[in-house]
Amino acid sequence: MPKTIWNRAASLALLIAAVGCSPLAAGSTNAQGTATTAATVQSAVHPVSGLKVIPLTVTTASGPHVFKVEVAASPAEQERGLMFRTAMGADEGMIFPMDPPRPAAFWMKNTVIPLDIIFVGADHKVLNIAANAVPYDLEPLPAFGNAAGVLELNGGRAAQIGLKPGDSVTW
Repeated sequence: MPKTIWNRAASLALLIAAVGCSPLAAGSTNAQGTATTAATVQSAVHPVSGLKVIPLTVTTASGPHVFKVEVAASPAEQERGLMFRTAMGADEGMIFPMDPPRPAAFWMKNTVIPLDIIFVGADHKVLNIAANAVPYDLEPLPAFGNAAGVLELNGGRAAQIGLKPGDSVTW
């Protein structure tokens, strides 16, 4: 084999070995023996809001439904919510945790897309649902009790999955 071809082959072999042995390579195992993927290595942050994204499970009579929700944790994040957003995926949403649980009412000021607003009690059971809240409507939509969290999904999504008061929501 000519020397230049040998050098190229050796360089390529080193590059493949370096990438394949990376501890963060997709499908690898970390020091604790836990499988990792590129998605679990990167921190989950929503590209539009910059908010942390977590999994949230809603359990209805038809079984569990998993959503990826943005967490509006601070007062400023909760005040903005989904205002000015023009789209949201079918399995996406936003959770507004409230600690301690308290009375809550939401409105649709500057909210472009219709939403289902799901009020969740301290026991993580659905208190009530304000279904298909009308964009830009300033009428307050209240919780029927103290809310430990409020979940916003696309309008009509709660009905699609059969979500009803008493169903559980975990995040």
